[in-house]
Amino acid sequence: MYENADRLCVNTLRFLAADMVEAAQSGHPGTPMAMAPVVYALWQRVLRYDPAAPSWPGRDRFVLSAGHASALLYALLHLSGVAAADAAGRPEDRPALALEDLRRFRQVGSPCAGHPEYELAAGIETTTGPLGQGLATSVGMALAARWKARRFDRPGFDLFGHDVYALCGDGCLMEGVSAEAASLAGHLRLGNLCWIYDSNRITIEGPTSLAFSEDVAARFRAYGWFVEEVEDAEDLVALESAFASFQESRERPTLIRVQSHIAYGAPHKQDTAAAHGEPLGAEELRLAKRFHGWPEEAPFRVPEEARAHLGAGLGARGRALRETWEADFAEYRRQFPDLAGEWDRMGSGGLPEGWDADLPRFPPDAKGLATRESSGQVLNAVARRVPWLLGGAADLAPSTKTRLTFEGAGDLTPEDAGGRNVHFGVREHAMAAAVNGLCLEGLRAYGAGFLVFSDYARPAIRLSALMALPAIHVFTHDSLGVGEDGPTHQPVEHLASLRAVPGLLVVRPADANEVAEAWRMILELRREPAALILTRQPLPTLDRNRYAPAAGLRRGGYVLADAPGGPPEVILLATGSEVGLCVAAHETLLAEGVRSRVVSLPCWELFDRQPDAYREAVLPHQIRARLAVEMGSPLGWAQYVGLDGRVLGMDHFGASGPFQDLRERFGFTGEAVAAAAREVLAQHRGTGLVPGGPRHGRVAAEEEHA
Repeated sequence: MYENADRLCVNTLRFLAADMVEAAQSGHPGTPMAMAPVVYALWQRVLRYDPAAPSWPGRDRFVLSAGHASALLYALLHLSGVAAADAAGRPEDRPALALEDLRRFRQVGSPCAGHPEYELAAGIETTTGPLGQGLATSVGMALAARWKARRFDRPGFDLFGHDVYALCGDGCLMEGVSAEAASLAGHLRLGNLCWIYDSNRITIEGPTSLAFSEDVAARFRAYGWFVEEVEDAEDLVALESAFASFQESRERPTLIRVQSHIAYGAPHKQDTAAAHGEPLGAEELRLAKRFHGWPEEAPFRVPEEARAHLGAGLGARGRALRETWEADFAEYRRQFPDLAGEWDRMGSGGLPEGWDADLPRFPPDAKGLATRESSGQVLNAVARRVPWLLGGAADLAPSTKTRLTFEGAGDLTPEDAGGRNVHFGVREHAMAAAVNGLCLEGLRAYGAGFLVFSDYARPAIRLSALMALPAIHVFTHDSLGVGEDGPTHQPVEHLASLRAVPGLLVVRPADANEVAEAWRMILELRREPAALILTRQPLPTLDRNRYAPAAGLRRGGYVLADAPGGPPEVILLATGSEVGLCVAAHETLLAEGVRSRVVSLPCWELFDRQPDAYREAVLPHQIRARLAVEMGSPLGWAQYVGLDGRVLGMDHFGASGPFQDLRERFGFTGEAVAAAAREVLAQHRGTGLVPGGPRHGRVAAEEEHA
């Protein structure tokens, strides 16, 4: 039986959200007002969550996929008394969100951002905003919960799984990524996943009938989901019954479709766009408060009775659940110290002792290996020693070489949640979002595909960078080396596009030993995602006794080869497969008496972080004769070659044909690189922009100015 105290809490949430939007004169009041009863029923009666310990591992997760309703989440975190947490997840003696934070909704420096941002406040489980993204991320979180339960639970100790709830709306379900994710979740029968669908039949442009007329319930049943219907979002009893049905039906995921009215409680508001995406306005807000019997002249009103009621419900229940969990875990630690130690290390973002002991070293080989091949070998060597490293491909594991083949790796299936190979299907976007969800749960996860299809995954890759998650995005078939598949499959602009994402490390190794160093570096990351870019075609494995060690990759760029007899006259820069072309050109120039330097620059982001002295040692500013070589867009290379250098790249799409023919046609051969280097050097010798030449032109002007 629900009492007046429940309604008091619902209205407190409802009007805190509305007041936040009104104060900011920005935001979305409709969904928070309509969904206040739904999230209240979930948190107060169902959710395993202790506000005093928001990072407790045994908690259920709540994802607000409809991120435009962020005011509701902030109101909920404040009213339920969620504590702040430090970087290690330890609770602090202060609220995650104070009332003053709510008053500064959508203002610079406030943790109450326009859309929820992970780590701005405890209780925000993931960054959301782009519609459907939270749903797809929740699939990864549910996968991770099942995987952890399968690996760590033991008879008498069901400690490590949990449920995942996500609140979404019509917009989320129109987005293609949610369809990909729902299909995958249904196939895997994720019985710990519950999506709550706010079916309010309206979007910014007007009624959903303008563009959305499908039978959502039938669609989800076809996906293999259990579907519950709640006819009225205000019916707290029906909501609790629907959540109970979810908890009783563990053989498949659940969709709870809740009928609501946008900006419920503001019946005078007819402008649907304003109701969804603008403040109600003082008069409409006053009428809404009057409709619910709420004081009209009391913005940001938080009755102590509401706090006490949530504390006696959610707070007391959550505390009891957590204390029981902690006592059980202490006994688990006594009985299973090795597993408990593994759990601790995984939770802290660490790696097992000796995790890289089996990293292969590759001998010199003129024929060499495709970097996708050497990557597959390295991945299997490290994954064998890092039990919580798992992932898969968008139906391309045989091509991307990302299948774990060692004994015991296994497939993650509906029947076996503990497999290490995840079959994401042809779902690049949902795959990348699910990888984010897996990482949010403390696992190290990777997703793989062809580089040209990174476009399909880009929104989730961007969010992995925004959240500073150590997600691993593996992309193969990285250039014209795709050959006969033609320009639809030959990436041109994709390296530049990925490099444009702040906080993403884009790593394109030049040979098998750089691949090994790349995996070593990537797995040590704790707060950065990486995109590992690999070839389809074989690359020579360089003789590291003759050329610099591949460990230089860890600095993002390094001098791979130099000529004796003085400073270089020309610098050749490249990444990936084109480094071998520069080495071949270097040897040709050396035989001609030209001093060239080869710089391997596999990760621009890491190189740019190095001290000035190191970067100057690799790329001395006085050496203006520079040639960069990369089978992709030249965009961005100017920062390394300068205005006086040249880039041998692709400013157009490719063509269909054998790779060797394409290399000849587009000028990506050792001979062509050597010829281009001669041209650059001749140009600079003619203007004096080389060491030892006449001191005039731009160099002289700069020195005179200095």
